[in-house]
Amino acid sequence: MFSKACEYGIRSVLFIAEQSEQDKRSNVTEISKAVDSPEPFTAKICQQMARSGIILSKKGPKGGFYIEKDSKLTLADIVSCIDGDKIFNGCCLGLQFCSSENPCPVHDEYLVIREGLTSMCENNTVIELASKIRSGETFLKM
Repeated sequence: MFSKACEYGIRSVLFIAEQSEQDKRSNVTEISKAVDSPEPFTAKICQQMARSGIILSKKGPKGGFYIEKDSKLTLADIVSCIDGDKIFNGCCLGLQFCSSENPCPVHDEYLVIREGLTSMCENNTVIELASKIRSGETFLKM
């Protein structure tokens, strides 16, 4: 459903958030190992997210990527940064003029899925999801 870049981006931000809650900053090597993604690809995604303000970065010996502990960042913010809003607004068949008045063959069925996905992404904060990783309820890598 998400692009590979978006999947890696979400996983990276969740790892960064989990580390940030412990007052740690993470470098690209740590992030890529933790989320099982290629390091150059992880670097590119993290740079894109840092330029967009999704994650923060600090240079120097104690530098790395982090997010604020009181961040209200949602999955929707990450998806929009990397993949844009098409998954929340666009036609699942890629038709340019799909709408309720001019529906594609799967418009009505996808509408339910899109609404559920939008709700899930908008109502889950990165901090909440990272706390589930830290508690062991969920995981990023086996």
